[in-house]
Amino acid sequence: MQPPLWKVSEIFYSIQGEGRHSGMPAVFLRLAGCTMGCEWCDTKYALTAGKEMNNLEVLVELSHYPCKTVVITGGEPAEQDLPTLIALLKSAGHTVHIETNGAHNCDVSRADFVCVSPKKYVAQEMLKKADVIKLVVNTQTDLEDLQKYYQYENEKTTIYLQPESNKQENINLCVKLVKEHPSLRLSVQLHKLINIK
Repeated sequence: MQPPLWKVSEIFYSIQGEGRHSGMPAVFLRLAGCTMGCEWCDTKYALTAGKEMNNLEVLVELSHYPCKTVVITGGEPAEQDLPTLIALLKSAGHTVHIETNGAHNCDVSRADFVCVSPKKYVAQEMLKKADVIKLVVNTQTDLEDLQKYYQYENEKTTIYLQPESNKQENINLCVKLVKEHPSLRLSVQLHKLINIK
């Protein structure tokens, strides 16, 4: 059986800018490809093209960085064989975080942390597996529709509201919602505020 080839958009070392681990150093393994087609996607460059890398090439690239936490993101990582990639990284001693839109139900049980950010559609099974549900909010967001995700909040799962593009009107709306529902959390995009990748 042929070992997998991963379509990789980029691998880089930075600071996590969103959610529960904001401010934490991490290596980002951005996979290429996503069929969701969100109009406000901020990583459109990762939607199609990608460099094919085998297991060894991925591990060698990751070994260049002092941090053992790897964030698998995209594109949409679940459009590739995500469980196999998680297993590869775990076997090499990495802590593995996943960022997915949750549209594809897949096994993420070996990941150390799972962030599901629903877009046009999401698999309910993935919402149940999430450590964090990150909801991108703007002034056009249907707030009643937003509330359907609140039922997935529990001792394990926290819901974060993320103002789209850090626009002030979106921030104001998210702050208002968090104040109305104190169990929610605010997630601004720290990396954009401090102008890093």
